[in-house]
Amino acid sequence: MFYFKLNDDAELRLLERRHAKNLFLLTDKSRDHLKEWLPWVDYIKEISNSEDFIVGALKQFSVNDGFQAGIWYKGELAGVIGLHGINWAHKSTSIGYWIGEEFQGNGLMTSACKSIIDYCFNELNIKRIEIRTATENQKSQAIPQKLGFKNEGLIRSSELLYDRYVDHYVYGLLNEDYNGLI
Repeated sequence: MFYFKLNDDAELRLLERRHAKNLFLLTDKSRDHLKEWLPWVDYIKEISNSEDFIVGALKQFSVNDGFQAGIWYKGELAGVIGLHGINWAHKSTSIGYWIGEEFQGNGLMTSACKSIIDYCFNELNIKRIEIRTATENQKSQAIPQKLGFKNEGLIRSSELLYDRYVDHYVYGLLNEDYNGLI
């Protein structure tokens, strides 16, 4: 079972089909907040769209290509964190995450990222982890910065967000650098 306790109030659990309604409601409630930085929000129009995402995520997990976990805070689904696949030949991966607007400011995402990083380096024996953030998304950038990632560069026009392209910073963390931070 995929489970990480973050603190007395928060935990990570693999998303399951039964969470589709909770995931949809969280997405819908935070739609304007999420849409600023995430290109998929408009495609989530009903519960079945969230269920389709979860089914895909479970397949991803079953073929050992990463996972998508719910971040639960005081019993409520607060956000999602996961790996965008694993390159086993190079032992590398990237982390993606988002949090519902009402759950910001509780340190949940930093704690969740730290748990995922520990898992990747210590259980999966990953060599390198990336996090990419829009150059204007300072809240998202704060997470890899706090966790010892190095800003390795800029990718221009990396992502189309509805009506505009945004540049991304690439943050990287190597296993040996992270273990030196502990």
